[in-house]
Amino acid sequence: MKEKGLLIVISGPSGTGKGTVCKAILDKNDFWISVSATTRSPRVGEIEGKSYYFLAKEEFVSKINNDDFLEYAEVYGNFYGTPKSKVLEMIEQGRDVILEIDIQGALKVKDNYPEGVFIFILPPSMVELKNRITKRGTETPESLMTRFKSAYKEINYVSKYNYAVVNDNVDDAVRKIESIVSAERCRVDRMKETIFDCKEGLMHEQLYD
Repeated sequence: MKEKGLLIVISGPSGTGKGTVCKAILDKNDFWISVSATTRSPRVGEIEGKSYYFLAKEEFVSKINNDDFLEYAEVYGNFYGTPKSKVLEMIEQGRDVILEIDIQGALKVKDNYPEGVFIFILPPSMVELKNRITKRGTETPESLMTRFKSAYKEINYVSKYNYAVVNDNVDDAVRKIESIVSAERCRVDRMKETIFDCKEGLMHEQLYD
């Protein structure tokens, strides 16, 4: 029987480089990245089914009522959510699924799919985090301080995750996550069917030897 894939949930405060890490992982591995749904309008260059699934608000609400999302939230009047069916379909097919998501969304996914692998990306230090956010050049002094304070609070959620990876170097962070995924595949509670098949085969050999 084909082994199920893993749901690998990656999140962390703004400025930790989780998007860069996820892109590097996807460049090296045959993982499937989950695409979110939203009710906001497409922006220039965004592609349906690749950037987001763009839904009318009525359709999104209908899917909420049908329990079609692993998690969802309303942000500034628009809904965002992670479609459940495609993620579970890929996992059943044996594909590992990457879900890059904010911390609140990740904790909701954990409630709905606790067997997922939850990885928190940390900066090397708060000084480096502030430097990374500043280098973007998109923040005012006020918004920079707001983001920094928010990141400081969000780091407290690290204890809710299975693993923490410090992103001081993207390649090193990717290697650590790949090692985590390899270890997770070897967990006994994920190998019940394989172990059962081995025991059944051994009993058959003993009976008919």
